[in-house]
Amino acid sequence: MAGKQLSTKTVVAIGIGAAVFVILGRFVSIPTGIPNTQIETSYAFLALMAVLFGPIAGALIGFIGHLIKDATTFGPWWSWIIVSGVVGLLIGFISNRLKVEEGDFGWKKITLFNAVQAGAQALGWFVIAPVLDIVIYAEPANKVFVQGIVAGISNIITVGVLGTIIIAAYAKTRSKSGSLSKETS
Repeated sequence: MAGKQLSTKTVVAIGIGAAVFVILGRFVSIPTGIPNTQIETSYAFLALMAVLFGPIAGALIGFIGHLIKDATTFGPWWSWIIVSGVVGLLIGFISNRLKVEEGDFGWKKITLFNAVQAGAQALGWFVIAPVLDIVIYAEPANKVFVQGIVAGISNIITVGVLGTIIIAAYAKTRSKSGSLSKETS
């Protein structure tokens, strides 16, 4: 970050975002039938925060939120904690292109958002998480690739549906650029 500091607003967003990630991960997830693999609503929220606050906030919310969630349940599972940070980071990279703060989240931006989030999730859950599970924990490849594929597909769908809906709803609360004009008398 060479000389750049996070704004107070972003630091607060990271703290609140991580806390909400924990709550959603602990209490608003649906078992898939695959061991230690749930359908997680927390990634839709992570996507919103990454889009609003950028890649550093997205990475920290995903990493810290997942770390605390794991620490308060069965203990930290570092491979998946790292991937949560990577997913938040990668989605955050498009925050400047989406500019949902300007009130515009039309079809082109929805398509861009979903292409990026699906790519980020696929890279994270189909590749990075299983490889780290094998390297860090010596887990069997067939087990971790099944878990990664199920987690990745469920996260892509959850963020694609729920994430798109909450980002679109948020964008509608913002004034569109140029929507206010000066009245002349």
